[in-house]
Amino acid sequence: MSHPGTAARSDGRTTFLLTGFGPFPSVPANATMTLVPRLAAAARQLFPAVRIVTEILPTEWVAAPSRVNDLLATHQPDIVLHFGVSSRARGFEIEARGQNVRVMAPDASGAHPSRPAVRETGQHLLPSRVPVGEIVRRLRRQKLPAYQSWSAGTYLCNATLYHSLTETHGEACQTGFVHIPGSLAPVGLQSSLRTSPGCPLTWPQALAGGLEIVATLLDQPSPNPARRALALRRHL
Repeated sequence: MSHPGTAARSDGRTTFLLTGFGPFPSVPANATMTLVPRLAAAARQLFPAVRIVTEILPTEWVAAPSRVNDLLATHQPDIVLHFGVSSRARGFEIEARGQNVRVMAPDASGAHPSRPAVRETGQHLLPSRVPVGEIVRRLRRQKLPAYQSWSAGTYLCNATLYHSLTETHGEACQTGFVHIPGSLAPVGLQSSLRTSPGCPLTWPQALAGGLEIVATLLDQPSPNPARRALALRRHL
């Protein structure tokens, strides 16, 4: 990924960009606001040689892609992984593709998209550039509910995935998206680690699964159970 005016990294470290989203209409407490910083802290403990960058993106049609562009230009990541919430998530939903479509619905600022396409002349579908099947297999080996998803919806999650896939096209950059259940963060309990009754994931499972996904994208074995348990205790 070449960005004018940005100095290339000289230390050879892998840079991993992790993002979540802020609140949006009907979701005043976004679970990814809690998950992403805790996951990053635990991942830094388990993978100290990796540079991990995090951001909570504004759930806005204009501001989100603009912030993604800034992050790509500044950090030139080798891996980009977005997390979002879905009321339909059955656990970890690993998105297999992004669609060039946006629902004409208001964002967190009340604004609507300027057009129904993410990119006016873009392809209708773009495949995710992460090993979706392998992620699902590894999560299931950890007894975690995980599924391959063929639709990231038509709201900001899908638009961000499609935009990131477009911006990193042709580069050796793994780019993907994971949906988790929105019920991980009940309304008004943004920082709470309680879950709603019937939620398919607990917070320890969400963090453990996130670490497994990070390990998969880094082409690393599953974290040592004892070290992972220590990371979970420290960051839950």
